[in-house]
Amino acid sequence: MRSFWADPYLWIHLAGIAAVPLSLLVCLLGLAAGDPILPPWLELGLVAIAGIAPIAWMQLQKPFYIYSLLAVALRPSQLTEAQRKILAMFVARRNPIAVGVAAFVLFLALKQIYAIAPIAEAITPIPARGSGLIVAALGFFAANLFLQVPLSVLLVMLSSEAEVAQIQPIEVDQIPNRLFVFGFPVNAIVPPLRVDSTT
Repeated sequence: MRSFWADPYLWIHLAGIAAVPLSLLVCLLGLAAGDPILPPWLELGLVAIAGIAPIAWMQLQKPFYIYSLLAVALRPSQLTEAQRKILAMFVARRNPIAVGVAAFVLFLALKQIYAIAPIAEAITPIPARGSGLIVAALGFFAANLFLQVPLSVLLVMLSSEAEVAQIQPIEVDQIPNRLFVFGFPVNAIVPPLRVDSTT
């Protein structure tokens, strides 16, 4: 096992992919609300743009800062050099092709969801189409987030031990400029794992 795999934040965010189906279910319930108020291509396009564009831009310009959970983020000053090396790998391993393929796959899923949405009309708790489109956009946004971030984590985890060892760690003061840091800053979130350096 690569030594940097011991970082628990990698596994936590990799596991986030499990939230994709739930996010798409929320999207389905939103699209099932009421009758269309806009041409189908426009409704589909608005939901797709709202979900895909912000996350794709983030991952290509300022990758998600993985040392955060929910609404809290570990202060950059609390990161070890090894953690800052991992962050540097997120910047170095940005892959437009991977981001584009993931976005395209989710767009195809959205098209299918839009087509079958009427069958869920009886069970959706959302009363109106307008609010339904907002819920659908939020659900699709979450689906993109929970797919794109784990994908970037996987790309980093596939890096070799030598690549991570050789890369220069991101300077603490550069972290907010080069990564998207979201959450209230705290000094600790997940207890660190100690790994035998000879492993």
